[in-house]
Amino acid sequence: MWGALSDLTKSTLLVVGALFPIVNPVGNTPIFLSLTRGLSSRGRTMLARMIALNGLILILTSIFVGTYILAFFGISLPVVQVGGGLVVISTGWALLRQASDDGTSEKDGRKECNEADYTRQAFYPLTLPLTVGPGSISVAITVGANRPEGVEAHWPLIGGLLLGSALIAASIYLSYRFAERIERTLGDSAMNVIIRLSSFILVCIGVQILWNGLSALLRTVVR
Repeated sequence: MWGALSDLTKSTLLVVGALFPIVNPVGNTPIFLSLTRGLSSRGRTMLARMIALNGLILILTSIFVGTYILAFFGISLPVVQVGGGLVVISTGWALLRQASDDGTSEKDGRKECNEADYTRQAFYPLTLPLTVGPGSISVAITVGANRPEGVEAHWPLIGGLLLGSALIAASIYLSYRFAERIERTLGDSAMNVIIRLSSFILVCIGVQILWNGLSALLRTVVR
């Protein structure tokens, strides 16, 4: 009993420890607010729920069947990193160049919630690549690939992977759900500075992911 509980805890902590710093939902909060300007508080709550659910599906898919999907299409992990890095760079660059005064007119009168508008953005770009990007997917696939063989029926390991993924999804929901409260606490000027810094960091993360993929591909060429 205690051995199973220990395995469950280790597996859960493995997923949370590996993915939480990369997903970084708290750090993505300013960018989430910037991309959802004009939505009401109710709209952002629904959107946060959708992003958390999408993120959970992406993480679980990457952990349990990610290696099989890549093998089926003949795609290597470095190629995923290169393509994903380019998408992350593009998103961060667009946010970095975004005008800083387009939030003033919307504060005077918020637009009505239009479900079609935010549901179209729920998966791209808010879930992928902003929240669960190529870095997170690569790590999740690696975690899944490193599972010991023959443990499909070993419930503590499977349960830990599921629980850890659910905890990551819960952190995404809570961070985005209370994003407006964080914005009110910090104020407009501080949030604008944080958005610029977060956008620049997002570009840097994209470059790093791109370089990781390119380095792995170049090593194969040299060999």
